[in-house]
Amino acid sequence: MDSQIKYILSDIEGTTSSISFVVDELFPYFREHIQELPKMAMVSEVKESFAQVISLVKEEEGKSITTTEEVIAYLDQWSREDRKVTPLKTLQGFVWKKAYEEGDIKGHVYDDVPTCFNKWRANGLKIGIFSSGSIHAQKLLFQYSCFGDLSKHLSNYFDTKTGAKRDAATYKLIAEILDLQPNQILFLSDIQEELMAADEIGFQTIQLVRPGSNATWKHTVADFNEI
Repeated sequence: MDSQIKYILSDIEGTTSSISFVVDELFPYFREHIQELPKMAMVSEVKESFAQVISLVKEEEGKSITTTEEVIAYLDQWSREDRKVTPLKTLQGFVWKKAYEEGDIKGHVYDDVPTCFNKWRANGLKIGIFSSGSIHAQKLLFQYSCFGDLSKHLSNYFDTKTGAKRDAATYKLIAEILDLQPNQILFLSDIQEELMAADEIGFQTIQLVRPGSNATWKHTVADFNEI
């Protein structure tokens, strides 16, 4: 690995974890338990997210929604569309928390990931996560992973509150937050547009080409062991 690199920033879906885990397990679980959200309405983050849904619907459609049922209906629809909107991602994390804690769900992580996390940290590198899923949801996945608690390896988490994953300015901000030069950070993702955005700022980048995905970037590996 390039000796300039001090920090490894990784995506989740299609990178550390399978896309099918998110699409076929996490998303359906959220929709099956979405009616539990009104019971959490007094939690400040939930209340704020409901208000953000109302505001977003007004902004996008010019429509005023006023009932909890309408908010729930939009969240269900956005989940099926896999919308990368902050209130949906925040509320998904709240619903998944119970499932992880009770053992109904274990966070899928490829078997090469914990081995490399150990190796990288032993070599003095720091590791962070940047995903469209909320920070809350990210922490749950790694804390309750199929390999046990991997959160001890992770120094930082970033989500859409930091910025869009396909926007170069987001990666500039992450470098500033980490107090590192862009070329000291290696970004791992399966998505070409995200890699392009990070590359534009000067991050070093590698595309993960997991089973079912195709190589579309200048630097690619099949798993973390090849990095």
